[in-house]
Amino acid sequence: MAALTHDVPRQDVLDAIARLIDNLVNIKDETGEFLLRLDDGRVIDTKGWNDWEWTHGVGLFGLYRFYEQTGDETAFRVMIDWFRDRFAAGTPTKNINTMAPFLTLAYLYERTGDISYIPYLDTWAEWLMAPDGLPKTEEGGFQHIVFNDENPQEMWDDTLMMSVLPLAKIGLLLDRPHYVEEAKRQFLVHIKYLADRKTGLWYHGWTFEGRHNFAGALWARGNCWVTIAIPEIIEMLDLPEGDALRTFLIDTLAAQVKTLAETQDESGLWHTLVVDPTSYLEASATAGFAYGILKGVRKGYLPAEYLPVGLKAIHGVLANIDETGELQQVSFGTAMGDTMQFYKDIPLTSMPYGQSLAICALGEFLRSYI
Repeated sequence: MAALTHDVPRQDVLDAIARLIDNLVNIKDETGEFLLRLDDGRVIDTKGWNDWEWTHGVGLFGLYRFYEQTGDETAFRVMIDWFRDRFAAGTPTKNINTMAPFLTLAYLYERTGDISYIPYLDTWAEWLMAPDGLPKTEEGGFQHIVFNDENPQEMWDDTLMMSVLPLAKIGLLLDRPHYVEEAKRQFLVHIKYLADRKTGLWYHGWTFEGRHNFAGALWARGNCWVTIAIPEIIEMLDLPEGDALRTFLIDTLAAQVKTLAETQDESGLWHTLVVDPTSYLEASATAGFAYGILKGVRKGYLPAEYLPVGLKAIHGVLANIDETGELQQVSFGTAMGDTMQFYKDIPLTSMPYGQSLAICALGEFLRSYI
């Protein structure tokens, strides 16, 4: 069926997704500039495809969302082969970010019934929950520990995407309702400390040590994880209309998207500091916003008036995919900043999450042709 809301040919979108997937699995750090070198001698390749970090977890999620809609065999094989190879190599240190691939593993178990996945899902989810597993902040928040820093008493906005969604999905699969309840709690405590009451946008982080939001940055990619995660958790848990948590989450999403609609650049992109037009335009966050807004409208979580915002973002994303399938204008992985300038100085480079967020956005966009 021809799309009724835009004039983008469907085949153009499919061609762009195919280029994105090819680029995703063939990205290489030719200079070593983006390798994460740990004190214990380990070297984590956050840019290439053959390692295990949040960057790969988001890549897998994008591939799965495309696969479930199209049955694309290439996307399926890339996911299956990644887990096969990574399990053979051995799992990494457990932290918030290395939990990210388990959302896709849970979906693949649901799809394939491969029982060899169960011990991994069980062990890693139990680590999140255990008193001697993932450290917790005051009020029980998931402390955002990563490979090279324990970040004591800190909560970051990307935790909802990287660890809380996987926990909820595993809880449903393994019939462990306490996992689901903990996931709900994490959404609430993160909203309490990270959502800005004035704009509806989210701060990058919060620390109980000093009780502040660091630079107070309303950082775009951090915000996009929220735009994705709220529709995902509502759909995943099938929260019914009238449910108090559903209503609260939708109100939180709507407050954020209202400001996003007001700050979107004419190009369709958003600035890396959403409310600072002197910061550069950033495409991976834009793709995340496009996915969450389009899905939110489709599911009835957001009013239809935001559909043009999502479509404009799609045009911005398509305009930034080059002939090789690289999404341009993607900022490198970003630690917590103490100044606004810190975010403006983050370099731009091709990254797996850029490709995968674009795949997510275009996959959701494909539904406009149905």
